[in-house]
Amino acid sequence: MNFFKRLKESVSKTTESVTQKFKSGLEKTSSSLAGAMDSVFSRSKIDEEMYEELEDVLIGADVGVNTTLEIVDRLRGEVKERRIKDPAELQPLMSEILADILKGEGDSSDAAMNLQENELTVVLIVGVNGVGKTTTIGKLAHHYKEQGKKVILAAGDTFRAGAIEQLQVWGDRVGADVIRHQAGSDPAAVIFDGIQAARARGADVLFCDTAGRLQNKVNLMQELKKVHRVIQREIPDAPHDTLLVLDATTGQNALQQAKIFNDATRLTGIVLTKMDGTAKGGIAIAIRRELATPVKWIGLGEKMDDLQPFNGDQYVHALFAEMIEREEAAE
Repeated sequence: MNFFKRLKESVSKTTESVTQKFKSGLEKTSSSLAGAMDSVFSRSKIDEEMYEELEDVLIGADVGVNTTLEIVDRLRGEVKERRIKDPAELQPLMSEILADILKGEGDSSDAAMNLQENELTVVLIVGVNGVGKTTTIGKLAHHYKEQGKKVILAAGDTFRAGAIEQLQVWGDRVGADVIRHQAGSDPAAVIFDGIQAARARGADVLFCDTAGRLQNKVNLMQELKKVHRVIQREIPDAPHDTLLVLDATTGQNALQQAKIFNDATRLTGIVLTKMDGTAKGGIAIAIRRELATPVKWIGLGEKMDDLQPFNGDQYVHALFAEMIEREEAAE
């Protein structure tokens, strides 16, 4: 069966509203990346020039050099093995390769959140300032409140001006208690109090905000390690998830941030925000391949429910939606 058909069958198992969110949220990326691929695969023959043009398209979409070379090498191998002569046949094959990369290898941690049964789940949210970290926490709190979970927020970003107040606004908006200290307080102390409050109030999930930049000479990564130690002292197997929030519009800079945080903390997943604001959505592919860390959430708009659990098939289907519809119409 053509991979486009299998992809559509997979996507059809989710709700139409989710599929539409992916399609509309990734419209810029689809128009840029898939549109450029369409042009490449419209060539008259498969030759070295076509492969070079494809490399340019992928690198230009923030897929990254290493991942691009791997993708093109895999495509070459499939072309040779299947004896493909028509470039048009490469479109579904390309989508299959991308979907395979997004699934990853030997990794079963693709669930949106590692929720604990009948006990407190502690989620540490990290990332530099300006990526949408606090907004992400608010939207995650909304998501789990909608599922009937009791959620508490810990305002551990005590250094950025207005960060505590911003988280409080989100807490009031979604109906979640916020544990806070004064500006400039020790972040680890806030998280400690957050854990005690969450236990006392019978919370299901505690989301911990953290600093994205420090206004003193303490190294940010050392501060995060301190927070991590305090959490583990109280709950040995926590944090159950450490999610890095990245701004998708920053492209390869986001990948560099991911590498730095991954070296300092045990990341369990990535949250890609502002995907609807970039035409270079290939960064999701680069991060998944180069870090072997799953993208768990994706920001597809500004509405409360536009932060969605990441789904590789949905992502690829949204990228190639126009090609899939065109192929169906031709049948």
